[in-house]
Amino acid sequence: MKSPWGMLCLCLFMATAGCGGGKAEIKEDRLTVGKVQGEIKVGMPASQVAELLGSPNIVTTDEKRREVWIYDKVSTDRVDTASSSYASIIILGTRSSDSSSSQRQRTLTIIIKYDEEKKVRDFAYNYTQF
Repeated sequence: MKSPWGMLCLCLFMATAGCGGGKAEIKEDRLTVGKVQGEIKVGMPASQVAELLGSPNIVTTDEKRREVWIYDKVSTDRVDTASSSYASIIILGTRSSDSSSSQRQRTLTIIIKYDEEKKVRDFAYNYTQF
């Protein structure tokens, strides 16, 4: 009969070890206004756009059945700050604590329109921060 602690340790080990032998890799954020402004050019093939920006969120077609790629990214940053003070006099103690939180949301929408040969014919972007 196996002990419950041994089974718990085995389960924890399996959960933290994962199934694959390789290390999961998190790629750097590739969608930025600077990347669009500096690297996306009219006449660029779709394969090169995909290499630079990754896969689009939406792929659709226009009225002439030409592809349109849409990248839509929303990010939220939350900052929590806290401050506290403590003072004591032999028996009497006081404690105060202040905390605040702020949140910032950013959106980036990129629209890339292709011609019949799958080359960029036009592109636009919209960046907001509030």
